[in-house]
Amino acid sequence: MRGYDCMGRDMECLRCGEAMRHIKTEKIQLGQTGWILGDIPNLLAGAMEVDIYSCPKCGKLEFFLAGDTEGELPQKQCPKCGKMHDFDYPKCPFCKYSYYA
Repeated sequence: MRGYDCMGRDMECLRCGEAMRHIKTEKIQLGQTGWILGDIPNLLAGAMEVDIYSCPKCGKLEFFLAGDTEGELPQKQCPKCGKMHDFDYPKCPFCKYSYYA
């Protein structure tokens, strides 16, 4: 049995083969709380929009990037040099500014 999401994608559970259901689209916070700066890096990191699917048979959850992202990671702006880069870099690849120092 196969299920379809709101974008017409075929969604089948990888564990049990049951049709998966689209639960909702949610924003997930990307940053982390630091020991020295507290929640500031978390707030600056932004959020990633994901589609959440659930298997009614085994309870497995699957997360997928929402919309037409074509595999691109969300970007963030370096507070030191102002250049944009992938959100998951611990340091700016241009000026080497450390987000967690």
